[in-house]
Amino acid sequence: MVSLVDTNILVYRYDPRFPDKQQKAAAVLRKGIEERSIRVPHQAIIEFVAVVTRPMGKHAPLLSVVEARREVEEMLLTFDVIYPSEAVIRLALHGATTYQLSWFDAHLWAYAEHYGLSEILSEDFQDGCVYGTVRVRNPLT
Repeated sequence: MVSLVDTNILVYRYDPRFPDKQQKAAAVLRKGIEERSIRVPHQAIIEFVAVVTRPMGKHAPLLSVVEARREVEEMLLTFDVIYPSEAVIRLALHGATTYQLSWFDAHLWAYAEHYGLSEILSEDFQDGCVYGTVRVRNPLT
């Protein structure tokens, strides 16, 4: 099964504040690489850089800008990255209305629905929920 991975899975891989989630995220990504079963939406890469390079209160960011750039370069080489199109954006508008999803979640769902991916890996949706033909699974629980 090919799955779409959400930003939070990518970020937890680098977040030592949550060691259990970090370990699970690393395992999910490692398995996805081995099986070539993960797709990364363009949106998740943009969000990843924003999140990991933002200072966390009094603490330094998870990654420096240089480290984040290096990780994104690695993601681009390692994963199949999917990009938005007019059809994906129109489908996201439909998903936001139909399923009452936030714009970002609707966009993520639209990628999966449009590209025929049966699963989204995320902790941001309700685990096990089905939207259209796409099921959401939280691999961090």
